[in-house]
Amino acid sequence: MRAWVKQAIRKIEADFQRSADTHLIKLDIPAAPQVTLYLKDESIHPTGSLKHRLARSLFLHALCNGWIKEGTPIIESSSGSTAVSEAYFARLLGLPFIAVVPPTTSKEKIDLISFYGGQCHFATGTDIYCEAKRLAKELNGHYMDQFTFAERATDWRGNNNIAESIFDQMKLETHPVPKWVVMSPGTGGTSATIGRFIRYMQFDTQLCVADPEFSVFYDFYQTRDPEITIQECTRIEGIGRPRVEPSFIPDIVDRMEKVPDATSIATIRFLEKVMNRKCGGSTGTNVYTALKLAHEMVAAGESGSIVTLLCDGGERYLDTYYNDAWLQEQSIDITQAMAEVNSLWGKMK
Repeated sequence: MRAWVKQAIRKIEADFQRSADTHLIKLDIPAAPQVTLYLKDESIHPTGSLKHRLARSLFLHALCNGWIKEGTPIIESSSGSTAVSEAYFARLLGLPFIAVVPPTTSKEKIDLISFYGGQCHFATGTDIYCEAKRLAKELNGHYMDQFTFAERATDWRGNNNIAESIFDQMKLETHPVPKWVVMSPGTGGTSATIGRFIRYMQFDTQLCVADPEFSVFYDFYQTRDPEITIQECTRIEGIGRPRVEPSFIPDIVDRMEKVPDATSIATIRFLEKVMNRKCGGSTGTNVYTALKLAHEMVAAGESGSIVTLLCDGGERYLDTYYNDAWLQEQSIDITQAMAEVNSLWGKMK
């Protein structure tokens, strides 16, 4: 059994060696010329999202803890992207994979989970956790539980984590130490990694976490009440949760913002004009918040840099965020939000 685990870890590490780091895209904001915005493009991972890093860490964490053995079924509760990435690694190791996902998960993500050999099991709200645990027990499998283990599966001191990558890529920029790093929370694991790394490396950078409309993280940050829950499902896939997740660490966050869904969607539609590419909804949440911070810096007479994440590509959301009929079904009007984003960005050349 140890021989199989050694081989499994070797396969994951070999897969990592075949992959390049993700790009850091520089954007100049016309309305804030003294502030430079950078987008860490996580969409170029083999499975197309930031969650590829998390899935890799979760598998290594579980293998080294002795939780995954040859033939162990892998079960995860997910809104989609983590499940896509975990299905990829499960296939790499020859393991069966079941994703417990909400019914609002995009068809494109469901198709990708199937492409990598995974199965989808649907559940609503907080039922996804119970269903995942039940299936793991029933099948004698391992429940990966990203919402608990995300913040501890990644080595936040370095070892090629996303924070180390960002600061290494910023070294030759005009303002190499960002004033802000902006992140939106799904598990809370990435914000925990970035916040801890900033403190460990003694940078003056501040961490701002941007929460979508239907999520409890912002309220938890304000109240510190871990029992807060909501019934609504987030419409910005990959971020926002109906309960406070164990991986979300509020004390390393310097500031939180709440972003309406219409604003997140308007921002990615605007970004398509600026970048000539589609981005996922969480990128809109991130970039809108970064633009707000840039204007605050201008008002304070400050110059510097802001880094945020391009979490995944918009091709996964053609039936939702880029579909006017879907927006109408959801009673989302982006007209006013689009005007605000245009104003924050400034006149395009």
